Amino acid sequence: MITILDPTDERVPVERQITPRSGSLSGTIGLLDISKPRGNVMLDELERLLKQKAPDVTVKRFAKPTFAKPCPDALRAEIRDACDFVVEGLAD
Repeated sequence: MITILDPTDERVPVERQITPRSGSLSGTIGLLDISKPRGNVMLDELERLLKQKAPDVTVKRFAKPTFAKPCPDALRAEIRDACDFVVEGLAD
């Protein structure tokens, strides 16, 4: 059993079901750097681990121009069209 806490209001946690996983990973994973300091360091390590543990997966890197604004529509569309999964890198 996994408990997921909703950080917006922990007084009454929301119960959610985790989607069943196949046990395998394939396709293209997009790594989105939101341009906060050291986010690229975390995504570099994640990319290294993905290439080591899932060599058949394609990794594509993307970066927002600034963390202070939403991701531009064109970049969102590019990521949507190119990737099966996205990991957004936050750091400070």
